[in-house]
Amino acid sequence: MMMSPFKIFRRQHLCCLLLFLFFSCTSPSGENIPVIKKDSLIELKKEKQIFSMIFDVTKSVQSGDLILRTGKDFTSDVMRRVSKTDTTYSHCGIAVWENDSLFVYHALGGEWNPDEKIRRDPFALFCNPFENRGIGIYRFDLGNSTKLKFIKEAQRYAATVLFDNHFDLSSDDRMYCAEYVYKCLEKATGDSSLIPTSSFKQIKYVAIDNLFINQIAKEVKRVKY
Repeated sequence: MMMSPFKIFRRQHLCCLLLFLFFSCTSPSGENIPVIKKDSLIELKKEKQIFSMIFDVTKSVQSGDLILRTGKDFTSDVMRRVSKTDTTYSHCGIAVWENDSLFVYHALGGEWNPDEKIRRDPFALFCNPFENRGIGIYRFDLGNSTKLKFIKEAQRYAATVLFDNHFDLSSDDRMYCAEYVYKCLEKATGDSSLIPTSSFKQIKYVAIDNLFINQIAKEVKRVKY
């Protein structure tokens, strides 16, 4: 049986652990139960509803889907503005079902990922509402064999590629998030023209919106927390 995203993320985030303790811990005598303010109860209820929504979204995800998120931090706000048409999202990755669990492979740098290796995070952790404002799911129009190659490329790169702090599209040993998805698609299809690129002062790069505003990407779901 697939573990719900709420249970997965609860193990990895202190806030979720506190939420779990609040709902599950009771005292037989009714003593030592903390007083929870009304505003806190409302917030806890909202958080539980969001995790329930994430669980429902999980049911719509297929291996090979593009998963996008909108971070709340300053760096995420900067990354959103690199896109020229749709600035909704700040980060992206590739969904892969492994046995009965859903993961997202993604290239991440900074303090969140000090070893700079490609991350393989549970879907609920990637989408967590404590650090994000929402998520998006897009599906590439690929044949089954090509989609399988796409997934294999994502897993293959995950073993060797580090995060590219210089955002240099010409290097293959280091990649940033959009470049990682772009090059996995390029390797799987053999066609570099499927995904458009952007440019700034003659510097070519792949923006996040390039990945979902193109001829092969179709929106599956867009969720705001």
